[in-house]
Amino acid sequence: MITKSIKHTLIACLLCCGGAAAFTACNDFLTIYPTDRIVAEDFWKKKADVDQMVDGCYLSMIDYSIQERAIMWGAYRSDELVKLGDYNDNTLDNISAVILLPTNRYTSWSNFYKVINNCNVVLNHAPDVMIEDPEFTEGDYQVVRAQMLALRSLCYFYLVRAFRDVPYSTRSYEDDSQVEAMPQSAPDVVLQHCLEDLDEARKYIMKSGSYGRNDWRNWGYMTRDAVHALMADIYLWRAAMTHSAGDYQEAIAFSDSVINAKDAYYKLYQELDITSKEEDRYHLEDGDMAYSTIFGTNRGNSHESILEWQYNGRNNSNTALENYYYESGNKDNHQQTSILMASQLFNSVATNANTADAQKVYMSKNDYRFWNNVFDANNEEAQQLAIRKMVATDDIATNLTALTVGPAKSNSRSFDEFRQNWIVYRLTDVMLMKAEALVETAASDSDRVTLKRAFDLVQAVNKRSMAKNATDTLKFENFKSKEDMELLVLAERERELCFEGKRWFDLMRYCYRHMTGVNISQRLADTGAWPELYQPMLTMVIRKYSNDGGGDAVSFKMKSEPYLYWPIQESEVKVNSLLNQNPVYIQEKSTSKN
Repeated sequence: MITKSIKHTLIACLLCCGGAAAFTACNDFLTIYPTDRIVAEDFWKKKADVDQMVDGCYLSMIDYSIQERAIMWGAYRSDELVKLGDYNDNTLDNISAVILLPTNRYTSWSNFYKVINNCNVVLNHAPDVMIEDPEFTEGDYQVVRAQMLALRSLCYFYLVRAFRDVPYSTRSYEDDSQVEAMPQSAPDVVLQHCLEDLDEARKYIMKSGSYGRNDWRNWGYMTRDAVHALMADIYLWRAAMTHSAGDYQEAIAFSDSVINAKDAYYKLYQELDITSKEEDRYHLEDGDMAYSTIFGTNRGNSHESILEWQYNGRNNSNTALENYYYESGNKDNHQQTSILMASQLFNSVATNANTADAQKVYMSKNDYRFWNNVFDANNEEAQQLAIRKMVATDDIATNLTALTVGPAKSNSRSFDEFRQNWIVYRLTDVMLMKAEALVETAASDSDRVTLKRAFDLVQAVNKRSMAKNATDTLKFENFKSKEDMELLVLAERERELCFEGKRWFDLMRYCYRHMTGVNISQRLADTGAWPELYQPMLTMVIRKYSNDGGGDAVSFKMKSEPYLYWPIQESEVKVNSLLNQNPVYIQEKSTSKN
């Protein structure tokens, strides 16, 4: 957006299908008005014009490229995913070997900047509509402004976590004459802008539930809960980089805002007799029903969800998730294979999951997630496992004691009309964010009060997924130190949130918490000395590699902070002379094709 030709980025696809009702309505006014006139005198006249553009911004977030990067940036580089063994893709092979070339297609950030520009366009033009249309009130404008500030901040947060130093702009670019070269800003600048915008947005943005019971917009639009979840996430990220106690406290506070609001929403709409006990305030689904309730096809948005990108399976199928994860059906009478598989970590079972040994993603046979997350669980011969989560539609059998090997691949979800939403934030994610922050605020290993608060959150998430008669549920006395508890939270996040685009970012935070010399006010290119990575984090990452030495090579190569991030796509550097390439990739050479 900032460096390439942007004429007609005023959102051709976004405007042609920018309607309400879960983005299903389409119009053809682009056949009447040229794109460059839509932003001029013939548009931005009515409230409906603004509403359409806002819907279009959300529609642009379900673009294939963005969903693909949510998977690749947030999960593939971690220990949870591997390439399907016989899938031929040199780019994925290079990523696994930490040969992250600037020609790699996954290094493109253009679609995130398109969303950012779309938001800036709305912010630039929406005030004028108040003059043209009395029905577009100051209150309407403030809600729209809050939506765009929040969505823009989410995009910038993705970019910071993927590239670290990124260009930041609040200007809307609406024709080629406006294009200008722009340098990157260091993370402290971008993250602070995001937090300030979100703080402003939360004053005016709609509360969850404001659209009415079971209305998709309570989960499909940025709401106050979504803003607070994002703020908790950003504070947690920044705290990991700076070791700021104040930022950890902010992460706890905003997590609490979400937890309290979800409790209030549940009490308002569920019409159930809710007790005042602490363990009841989360209202999590029981483990034998949680999977189908959260990920099943024939549902509305789960009450545990906070923000989901909406796919209806007809004109906006989630084809990126389908292509990368789906290996359980037929397409045109041919077996459909996924691009990615779950690593062997998901086939390992701890004899007693109630241990402090969280260096492995330990699972229990009494944990519904062990059987629901992947196909063929507990199959000793499997080195890779097909992903079941978000592919299958229903829970496995409720009698876990009868299972010896998990269900094999099946046609449990139609390949066509793949309508699985992508969950950006849900309640258990926020609960575990709070637990992570609490651990870091504990004064020492002997601060058992704070560590117990963190443990209670982990236990609430873990216990709901355990069979009712399980004997290996977590026990606080087995986690003796801050380190034990830190690793417990990290492991529970993997059990609960695997394949949801979280794991690599979780590992990055874990790494940063144990690094010294990180300077978020300085760009990587402005120094020749970078802090070393935390070796235990790398030890986790290489667990997915087979015993052929590949993991050792990766661990040896990933020495310093820049290796945590992607290079900037070569084409962007060529057209923007002010961009500085991630320094560790300037001299990267490979004969591999990307």
